[in-house]
Amino acid sequence: MEKEKIFTNSENYENRELSWLKFNGRVLNEARDKSIPLLERLKFIGITSSNLDEFFMVRVASLKDMVHAGYKKKDIAGMTAQEQLDAINTETRALVDAQYATYNRSLVPMLKTCGIEIIDAHESLNEAQAAFVDAWFEEMAYPVLTPMAVDASRPFPLIRNKTLNIAALIRRKGADEKDIEFATVQVPSVLPRLVEIPSEAEGGRTFILLEQMIERNIARLFLNYKVVCAYPYRIMRNADLPIDEEEAADLLKEIQKQLKKRQWGEVIRLEMEGGANADLLSILKKELKIKTTDIFQLNGPIDLTFVMKLYDISGYDSLRYKKYQPQPLAQIEPGSDIFAAIQNGDILMHHPYQTFDPVVDFIRQAAADPQTLAIKQTLYRVSGNSPIIASLAEAAENGKQVTVLVELKARFDEEHNIVWAKKLEKAGCHVIYGLVGLKTHSKIALVVRREEEGIRRYVHLGTGNYNDSTAKLYTDCGIFTCSEAIGEDATAVFNMLSGYSEPPSWNRLVVAPIWLRKKFLKLIAREMKHAKEGEEGRIIAKMNSLCDKEIIAALYEASAAGVQIDLIVRGICCLKVGIPGVSETIRVRSIVGNFLEHSRIFYFYNGGRPEYYMGSADWMPRNLDRRVEILFPVEDEEIRKSVYHILDVELRDNVKAHVLNADGAYEKIDKRGKTLVNSQDQFCKEAKVKKPKDKGKYQERVFIPAEPV
Repeated sequence: MEKEKIFTNSENYENRELSWLKFNGRVLNEARDKSIPLLERLKFIGITSSNLDEFFMVRVASLKDMVHAGYKKKDIAGMTAQEQLDAINTETRALVDAQYATYNRSLVPMLKTCGIEIIDAHESLNEAQAAFVDAWFEEMAYPVLTPMAVDASRPFPLIRNKTLNIAALIRRKGADEKDIEFATVQVPSVLPRLVEIPSEAEGGRTFILLEQMIERNIARLFLNYKVVCAYPYRIMRNADLPIDEEEAADLLKEIQKQLKKRQWGEVIRLEMEGGANADLLSILKKELKIKTTDIFQLNGPIDLTFVMKLYDISGYDSLRYKKYQPQPLAQIEPGSDIFAAIQNGDILMHHPYQTFDPVVDFIRQAAADPQTLAIKQTLYRVSGNSPIIASLAEAAENGKQVTVLVELKARFDEEHNIVWAKKLEKAGCHVIYGLVGLKTHSKIALVVRREEEGIRRYVHLGTGNYNDSTAKLYTDCGIFTCSEAIGEDATAVFNMLSGYSEPPSWNRLVVAPIWLRKKFLKLIAREMKHAKEGEEGRIIAKMNSLCDKEIIAALYEASAAGVQIDLIVRGICCLKVGIPGVSETIRVRSIVGNFLEHSRIFYFYNGGRPEYYMGSADWMPRNLDRRVEILFPVEDEEIRKSVYHILDVELRDNVKAHVLNADGAYEKIDKRGKTLVNSQDQFCKEAKVKKPKDKGKYQERVFIPAEPV
């Protein structure tokens, strides 16, 4: 085979969807890890379920659309859409089996031992508990429930996406045994899924699932009928919005219209309690137009995300990690002039180890500052009660020029972002609803001030969203700067977003979709050139996902030339390691811990003159070709040391890291005889060393020289 074809051979690539399922398996492994506190393990069971829901509503739904359309093109791993669906079905069933085995055999018994009991079968209630459940049902649930019968005059009702329901077969009293009718009732989301009931154990706490309370009393909903059987069920619908932006005169209205269709999308998955009546299952299969292969009969409660409600249960602190409090930055005293601090030099923030408050204060101070002339910002996902939104609205009301790009196409946050966009418009902000055909995923905020020396621009650039809530859970990096070159680029970015004005060149920033792919390929090729000339070639890249074929092929070629490549990829990785002559010098690891790894950091050795970059983009086609993304350089020498330290510690992590093997499996590192390194714990400890009262650069991290790790 020709050399260049080796690097693009489909056999050398992992399927994207199967790689994602492996990632969710790594999340599930945290629930199985006995060294982790019990409620933390329970939390990972819920995360696994939530992840799987979105995967089916978007990725599996998209593959089904391809099959319906007769799309025959193969993916980078050489699989057709139908082949991918078949493989996904097999792997998902194995994952779900492992998930429920972990829940039933390990976590539930351990919870009971610790004094927390979950009752998911109403038949096991004692007399006192049964009386409590019946009284609670009568007072709280019964007035809310709406039983829906199906017969000649009442068609099968709309079953909403992700709602929990109970299907029943009923027979009128005195009727022939074969005269059976179908009925369904939605489990109301306005009531708690877990209800606390009297406990048998002294000092213990006992909970029952709402659907079990309803199932126990379901005969109350069908008077004059005998309930033959009743089983909980839930469906997933296609939630991928088909928005024709070219034809949409008003993108806001088009998205609002399409959002309503999510409840009518094709049913792509039916979850049913295990052992369900065959006739009942047959009716659901027919009415929902779903294949047997898309029916999952579960060995336990449907939708295990309910366990997240138990995480914050009071009185069980020993079953959780001690809550981490993000630490203040050394360079910015709380309540101090943030612009004066930025003038002293670029500032690095590493969230959630360091507080997100300075980012919030950056916009808050600018809104009230009489010297501020303009604020410009991109928003992709924000929190439910965002202080940044409030400050932007206040700035407009104070007469500042405020321009905000609110990305309406942020999946599952569309409705949320529409609300914020309208609020900002009402306050007098100039609101841009994204660009036609592109998602604006970049994280940038620009404040323009009039100072004694003239106009000065202050910029925040980040790897994560302007979301003060997720900033406590996601690992991200951000930089404050008043660099003139970056300030000019920031202005050009917003001019491009608001007026389609593409600058002829950029000073420091690299922007997708036009320039970013070329930049990454050029940087990889430069390391390959150094390696071919007998010098050291070295790449370290940290990201969420890697599935771009052109980038992977370039990494393969660089590896074949001798470049040492370390990749820290949390989720999807379509690259394979250990292929002779292709990827022998590439190492891949995935860190899954208490915080969600989200930062994107890139290091290129460059013949001893290292270059560092951070940004909003993963190495995926959508990020490089269909989104507005920003890659920014790290130029301050002290910050470069800190960024290298982040990479170095994560490459030495032997507690939370899973390493990709040549057979495609991920394995934890053998820790025997080794000093334990938990990167997230280490960063938490390091962030507490330096306090705001300490002056100078943020230096609590020890610099490890730039050499192969």
